[in-house]
Amino acid sequence: MRTAVTVPIAQPIIGQEERRRILEVLASGILVADRMVREFEDAFATYLGVPHAVATSSGTTALQVALEALGIGAGDRVVTTPFTFAATSHAVVHAGARPVFADVDPRTFNLDPAAVEVAVRESGARALIVVHLFGLPCDMAAMGEIVRRHHLLLIEDCAQAHGAAFQGRKVGTFGHAAIFSFYPTKNMTTGEGGMIVTADPEVARRARLLVDPRFGGEYVYDVIGYNFRMTDVAAAMGLPQLRRLDGHNAARRRNAHLLTEALQDLEWLQVPLEPAGTYHVYTQYTVRVREREAFMAHLTEEGIGHKIFYPLLIPHTPAYRRLGYGGAFPAAETLTREVLSLPVHPALSPDDLQRIIDAVRRFRPR
Repeated sequence: MRTAVTVPIAQPIIGQEERRRILEVLASGILVADRMVREFEDAFATYLGVPHAVATSSGTTALQVALEALGIGAGDRVVTTPFTFAATSHAVVHAGARPVFADVDPRTFNLDPAAVEVAVRESGARALIVVHLFGLPCDMAAMGEIVRRHHLLLIEDCAQAHGAAFQGRKVGTFGHAAIFSFYPTKNMTTGEGGMIVTADPEVARRARLLVDPRFGGEYVYDVIGYNFRMTDVAAAMGLPQLRRLDGHNAARRRNAHLLTEALQDLEWLQVPLEPAGTYHVYTQYTVRVREREAFMAHLTEEGIGHKIFYPLLIPHTPAYRRLGYGGAFPAAETLTREVLSLPVHPALSPDDLQRIIDAVRRFRPR
């Protein structure tokens, strides 16, 4: 008989301030993008130290708008990773451009700079989307050099990396534009929602026109845009979540370090890497295990939540096969067979952490 999951893989923390602010919005009768959204945008821009932040309805819509605001469209090639959530490449396709996939580093799970260099050179790419996967920043020194050498537009997908940093600088501040997601499993949440950030006022202006058809003046349409607005209800939740972000990230890091210290001696399991100069915020604590199916069955019996993220590479999915994709990505393909995420969220108690550690250590590979 299987044990019920008692240590969940994710657990959003919604406090009294979120509830109070949401009730304030409901009482106001103004639910669409208004004062709360503007306040949230300003607070998020200040947190990152960037001039402009534009709230959207999701991380996916933020990506699509960021690409269009940067002028990426038909005929353009955009290099990115095959090992991530498909929204990254979907946005490229929706913009009318074509994704070009490069392999990843098997230890960091992020794009391999050497593979990016080859992909850019062979495709004649106009842009690069880096994904700071599972909360770990990409090697932005290497990526920045590639961008400069090939005169690329750089977009950062920070959907899983709120508050992460590379060499003391927060992710989201390196690119021509960057996006964040506020889905419930992220390090902060608005239920659904996203944010575009940029230092370029013209990119920000175009993004606002695309997100909100009211921005250029009611019934005056300067662009063929969308309705990708964030609601004031979502923003009301985001403001207190942002205030607690650094504390929650610190808790994630403490939990991750405790797990790593307790599990790093296991020969059959590879713990996450945090390279020197990076500040990992552990949206997920992702390990590698060769006997993954047996390990998952064991965790289920033990009541420990777990999840496989990205068991199939984007270019190998049916939709992308129909677009003519495929190809070999040896490092990323190995990860699809071996990665597994364990609970690391701030709601874990010391007893929860010990349960995870004990359960993992009880597993006996063949």
